[in-house]
Amino acid sequence: MQFLQDISTLDVNLSNSIFRMLLSMALGVVVGAERKRKGQIAGIRTFALITMGACLAMLLSIYVPQEYMGLKNGDPGRIAAQVITGIGFLGGGAIIRAKGSVKGLTTAAGIWISAIIGMAVGVGMYMVAVTTTLLILMVLVMFDWYEHWQRVGQESKALNIKIDEIILSIDKYREVLADSHVHLSTYFIEYDYAKGTTELNLLVLAHAHADFLPVIDRLHSVAPTISITLSSQADI
Repeated sequence: MQFLQDISTLDVNLSNSIFRMLLSMALGVVVGAERKRKGQIAGIRTFALITMGACLAMLLSIYVPQEYMGLKNGDPGRIAAQVITGIGFLGGGAIIRAKGSVKGLTTAAGIWISAIIGMAVGVGMYMVAVTTTLLILMVLVMFDWYEHWQRVGQESKALNIKIDEIILSIDKYREVLADSHVHLSTYFIEYDYAKGTTELNLLVLAHAHADFLPVIDRLHSVAPTISITLSSQADI
């Protein structure tokens, strides 16, 4: 009972400080484990350190005025404001931009909200912090499964087709893509009259989880084909 009273009080003491640091670490580990499972650069250690650091910042923000200025509840807003600002640098480091493709926005958002979770633990909002962590997992795991199941979202892909003849029309390729529910955005053609070959570059838009193997097999049968390469548009 004494322990429960210690961790529930608004005053910062040794018991609730240790409990809050451990809880913030645990919540950070939970979110970090999900991000690491997806192969993101920010994983368990990063998220645990972020939540613990934000929690400690909040504890300091309360403790210093409480002990040295005579203000019982302190002013949590002072250091908290700086935590929100400073965490943006870490979030920016998780975002990767390459040739028009931006990745890591979800991880950056996760870093930002994980810091706020740590701050919530630091001021004693335990249930709010735990509930928020569960909601984050729902967004990251369940909604990802839903998008995969419903085939929500589209991605740009590049198809490079080397053909062993000079083609005069791409209508048959259009038909194959249309039948496979793949939208042709634009295309580029390069003729090699000396070798009698055509290089066809197709920029297409398809569902993020679309299976391109049947599409490639059908494209191969349109004309005598040397090779077909599939890549993301960012790799062009």
